[in-house]
Amino acid sequence: MTDSAPLRVDLLTREYPPEVYGGAGVHVEYLARELRRLADVRVHCFGGPRTEPGVVAYSEPESLTGANAALRTMAVDLEMAAGCAGTDVVHSHTWYANLAGHTAKLLHGVPHVATAHSLEPLRPWKAEQLGGGYALSSWCERTAFEAADAVIAVSEGMRRDVLAAYPAVNPDRVRVVYNGIDTAQYAPDHGTDVVDRLGIDPALPSVVYVGRITRQKGLPYLLRAARDLPADTQLVLLAGAPDTPDIAAEVEGLVGELRANRSGVVWVAEMLPKHEVIQVLTHATVFVCPSVYEPMGIVNLEAMACETAVVATATGGIPEVVADGETGLLVPIEQATDGSGTPLDPARFEADLSARLNELLADPARTARFGTAGRQRAVEHFSWDAIARQTLDVYRSVGATG
Repeated sequence: MTDSAPLRVDLLTREYPPEVYGGAGVHVEYLARELRRLADVRVHCFGGPRTEPGVVAYSEPESLTGANAALRTMAVDLEMAAGCAGTDVVHSHTWYANLAGHTAKLLHGVPHVATAHSLEPLRPWKAEQLGGGYALSSWCERTAFEAADAVIAVSEGMRRDVLAAYPAVNPDRVRVVYNGIDTAQYAPDHGTDVVDRLGIDPALPSVVYVGRITRQKGLPYLLRAARDLPADTQLVLLAGAPDTPDIAAEVEGLVGELRANRSGVVWVAEMLPKHEVIQVLTHATVFVCPSVYEPMGIVNLEAMACETAVVATATGGIPEVVADGETGLLVPIEQATDGSGTPLDPARFEADLSARLNELLADPARTARFGTAGRQRAVEHFSWDAIARQTLDVYRSVGATG
């Protein structure tokens, strides 16, 4: 890379602000911001028009209105690939954009780097959501990963999963670059305007969940575990965007049952702005992540950066983020090997989850120590500047030059 010809990087993603609903979208948002200090960055995303310079959005073609969702995604990917002309390297995020990266590699003769935020073989419940489209999404991911010049895994756990799911991928091509956290933005906010508006009492203990309503996030297990929380503990659910009507109905039923037997159940179904989530996290006694599948779990980092202790499932990349006994407590889990992550003994998992939540709720001094240590860990190990530089090193390692 030279001053006269900076490396051009095209990031390919479904999500990009203001249309962000998951960890992959958060990752691309901050990665793009930091990479712009080092390279010429273009972003290709789905959705409505964007006004940010260097960002192009693509809509689903009207001719496929009503077609399977995966098929519509593939159509957008082909338009994305065409839009990458002139790039030095393409970098795709999630299966939604992997086909765009693979096609751009072939079309333009440039390296393709794919980041594994999750894996289709480990999310078999998506067949409920996509029907036959699940076979298409799986094909897009497999084709892209097996041909990519490099695959970035967001944790060592994810790297193991990539190699297990796709044994044809050369292990030397799978690199680990963690997700990051903006600890200037994600920092404690002790104001009360947001929690007051939402009906959360900052004087009472609270357990907070933030995440989509999807099988991998494990919300039904938490709702059953919450039956054993102390009567004065609030359960705050920032939970929306259900994957299917079935899981939406299950969650609604479990929340209704809790509300019939206890007070302090606060459910916010709409997506809150970041600054409001930060205030809720700051006032939480404990943040809980009951996921049964989580390549890294960036939401745990967000809670840690807000000085909040974490209770999270010991699965995927979570143990690489949450230091057990230092920044929070991990919940053991024995899982099915069919890719679903389903607990072999759901009742035991729920009991262990409840026990660890109660352990911290009963020890405010320990919980506060965990919160302080969590922010320190987030600041020292997960800065976006370092992650952007490591990502740039991956681009260079596969021959990308300006």
